[in-house]
Amino acid sequence: MNPDSYLRQLRQSIDEKLASILPKESPIAEPMLEAMRYAVLGGGKRIRPLLTCTVCSALEGGFENALLPGCAIEFIHAYSLIHDDLPAMDDDDLRHGRPSTHKKFGEAIAILAGDSLHSLAFQSIVRAPDISEDTKVKAISALAEAAGWRGMSGGQCLDINSEGRRLSIDQLRSLHVAKTGALIRTSFQIGALCAGEDEDSRNFQVLTEVGGNIGLAFQIVDDILDVTSDSETLGKPSQSDNEAEKNTFPKLMGIEKSQEEANELLTSSLQLLCDSGIENSTLASLLQQTVHRKN
Repeated sequence: MNPDSYLRQLRQSIDEKLASILPKESPIAEPMLEAMRYAVLGGGKRIRPLLTCTVCSALEGGFENALLPGCAIEFIHAYSLIHDDLPAMDDDDLRHGRPSTHKKFGEAIAILAGDSLHSLAFQSIVRAPDISEDTKVKAISALAEAAGWRGMSGGQCLDINSEGRRLSIDQLRSLHVAKTGALIRTSFQIGALCAGEDEDSRNFQVLTEVGGNIGLAFQIVDDILDVTSDSETLGKPSQSDNEAEKNTFPKLMGIEKSQEEANELLTSSLQLLCDSGIENSTLASLLQQTVHRKN
């Protein structure tokens, strides 16, 4: 099977698993469950669980081993988007081409839906049937680190506090290594853990480095698309970074230099995988799609 066909089938498996994990009925929280399902199942590229499952397969583990942990990462990502869109944060009314969760369900229900997706993420790892208890503990630790004060949440805090003032390019890289990059890097790490890799192994270290590179490249491309694309294509408001006076790679480096850096990060990542013996056409194709995407 060619890589693109495999990735389409894998994404379908991920979507089916996400739908099966998300709760459907509650005697006390029906609107919140509806909001959770709306936020997760209403769109998204599934890049993080795709990376987790594909990395696991590239290391000769079954993708099924990584399916629930990959979904856990997607739940963290979905919760972060719900909260990012809130009026107190980025104040965006559109997500995946539809009203943001808080516009559809109200701010209170949206906040609670995000909180519950955060909890469901760690429950999903605990319930993964095909990995050891030790792997579950390591995966939970990695995901908590990536989502917390030194990772995604910390990066978001710096992003908010930096609005209206100019950062250096190194400060901007540090911001996005945390805000966006940490969760993508952890997608690689958890995929390796699910394949039986130890945290001290050469493969784990290589994939951690590659994950960091791809996480930064992902954000650079995101910044470029905010400037060069339109809201219909993106499924969310374009030009929003400029309106919020955010620091972005195009603003500090220009579009051409930003694209060059993203391409260099991709090239160096593919070369590192090749040099390390982790040669997998599906993983390579996924990395290229992640960096060369249009939305």
